[in-house]
Amino acid sequence: MKRPLLSICIPSFNRPDQLSALLDSIDCNPENIEIVICEDQSPKRDEIRNCVNVFKSNSRYKIRYFENPKNLGYDGNIRRLIELAEGNFVMFMGDDDLFVPLALDRFLWFLSENGDIKYILRSYISVHPDGCIEHFRYLPKTTVLPAGEETVAWLFKRSVTISGFTISRDAAYAASTSDLDGTLLYQVYLMACVCMDNESIYYEHPVAHAVQSFRGDNPHFGNAEAEKSRYTPGSISQDNSINFTKSYFELTDYLDRKYATHLTRRVRTILSKYSYPFLSIQRRRGIGPFLKYAKRLEKEAGFGCTPHYYLYKWGLALFGEKFTDRLIMRIKNTVGYTPDL
Repeated sequence: MKRPLLSICIPSFNRPDQLSALLDSIDCNPENIEIVICEDQSPKRDEIRNCVNVFKSNSRYKIRYFENPKNLGYDGNIRRLIELAEGNFVMFMGDDDLFVPLALDRFLWFLSENGDIKYILRSYISVHPDGCIEHFRYLPKTTVLPAGEETVAWLFKRSVTISGFTISRDAAYAASTSDLDGTLLYQVYLMACVCMDNESIYYEHPVAHAVQSFRGDNPHFGNAEAEKSRYTPGSISQDNSINFTKSYFELTDYLDRKYATHLTRRVRTILSKYSYPFLSIQRRRGIGPFLKYAKRLEKEAGFGCTPHYYLYKWGLALFGEKFTDRLIMRIKNTVGYTPDL
């Protein structure tokens, strides 16, 4: 039987309404895709199952729905989806994300034209609470990226957001490991394994809309056994943010041992230069707690290694999150993509 070109893989946990909206936003030729959903033993499992069944009853798409017998957590559920996927490529979407209208067929054509590429760095959009649209573009145009350590380091932060993350299914399956469960960065690990030895490509047209439910300050991470020592569900606390940041370097250390690279040094510098989102996520707590948190980023994660970090830190401290968000969006919109710092 012919494989689908793309498996749209959705890790689902406790968001039936958002999952329904995501499924409704899929608007491509059904012959080219399958939809694979893994529910991760959440309290709203019955509602999620019903949501999927309602969609299936009126859908043209091939939909495969699975329920994990125990909570695997973020990384384990991503790995499970790869095991279950049958497509040449897998694309991950958070269960609160959406597709950009009329963008998916164009992306599928792009995949068909670049079937030998193992990883696609996507662009995407996010809509802020005030209605402003932020574009996450990384280069002026679609560009082939060479294999190797330098590209992997450049891709690291740009590959974290799961919305639209697209990779060769077979290459991702070959890299499977549970060693990094609990980091919440399994997709970045997959990117690194694939792009160390293979060319990748940046695709300039946004296909995904990252809804960023984390802004509601109610994350679900921390329910799985592998996550409980790092994360507490229900709030974006300072400890949660710090532990997530440290996970980057747990991952780079793992990759440095695996490939004899110097990714930890490279990635630390890059993350410091682009540390604004690491900082801004805690600014709403007030200036005092924010400055204490920033000091922890400097001491525990080594982020104070570039002047860019201090520019973000003091800009947020003096002007707040909303003003600095708008300023950064204006700069990105003027340049046309995220500047290469």
